[in-house]
Amino acid sequence: MKSKAGIICIALGALLLSGSLILSLYNRREDVVAQETAAKVVPQIVEQIQQAQAEKEEKEGRPQSDTGKEPNRDPALKVPVELLTEEDKKMTEVEIDGHYYIGCLSIPALELELPIMSDWSYSKLRVSPCRYNGTVRGEDLVLMAHNYKSHFGYISQLKLGDRVVFTDMDGNVTEYKVVGTDVLEPTAVETVTSGDYDLTLFTCTYGGKSRVTVYCDKN
Repeated sequence: MKSKAGIICIALGALLLSGSLILSLYNRREDVVAQETAAKVVPQIVEQIQQAQAEKEEKEGRPQSDTGKEPNRDPALKVPVELLTEEDKKMTEVEIDGHYYIGCLSIPALELELPIMSDWSYSKLRVSPCRYNGTVRGEDLVLMAHNYKSHFGYISQLKLGDRVVFTDMDGNVTEYKVVGTDVLEPTAVETVTSGDYDLTLFTCTYGGKSRVTVYCDKN
């Protein structure tokens, strides 16, 4: 009996090990695909932004500026948020490869440049980080992503004062700095969407038991 029980335990252990290996390989593959997608989509977003800037400058009769020298600053960000209407807060969305994007997120400390989809679903999160809630002008933007290494897998390593930059599809650049981090329960939705911070980033820990959360405010 002991011999039989031992064989069963060994078999179960082998199955668990195999399952863990398969899951690890699957996650790695998903991570690689996500990284490849970002590398493909970000240049397209940059091209769309440059085109939008050129059209705006041509319409206003101003000479086109050299890309990258002086980033646009959204004049609406100077208006107190309580005076903005919901229409004022809306973000421009552009379709690329069947998905709608609102801009790019740059995290220099992690060497990340990521496209951001306008809304989220589980299938979309496999492709790109997504907006969970809020807007830049509303000073309550919340972005979520899987814990892929190429997405938000390392945001727990961000330190106070680290820069985070969001560029919207109109070319407006908003710079933030990290002001806090936390690990929350999955049900802590109100904490994430409270609007206490200008920008919030979050991802799940491995196993999905908690949410790694990073809080940012505008510089």
